[in-house]
Amino acid sequence: MADKSSFTKEEWTLLLESPMMAGMAITAADPSGLWGLLKESFAGGNALAKALSDPGANPLVKALASDFSTSEARSAARDGLKAKFANSRPADVKNKSIEALSQVSAVLAAKAPGDAAAFKSWLRQISQGTAEAASEGGGLLGIGGVQVSDAEKATLAEISAALGI
Repeated sequence: MADKSSFTKEEWTLLLESPMMAGMAITAADPSGLWGLLKESFAGGNALAKALSDPGANPLVKALASDFSTSEARSAARDGLKAKFANSRPADVKNKSIEALSQVSAVLAAKAPGDAAAFKSWLRQISQGTAEAASEGGGLLGIGGVQVSDAEKATLAEISAALGI
């Protein structure tokens, strides 16, 4: 079983960033206003909280969620994301997130092959949850919109390809 000690500091930071990137790619693919943004931004946090309390969660996912509960890990992830996305437009955020998820996939394959499939599946679930968190294209409060837009569906496919699932 892989854990934090299985990775370099940079690799672990990339893994810490990955739940946010899985959601940010979706949000950037089809920005849905302030209310939608708020709903979508909670998907990654909810997945981390659920992983901590789920006795059946993959051990690497659980280790990452546990580490993320520390201020040091949250700061490392936040600082890394700020550096990656400084002065980026939504299309850039989406593309950089998908590229980083591809790097996550490669790190997992090299350093944690036994945990890779479960971890990548978890990231894909975060993306799906983000896409389903807010209706797209509706009127006031998203009423009348679609649950997952075509742009989000396309981005979900790109995320799956980047993760190799």
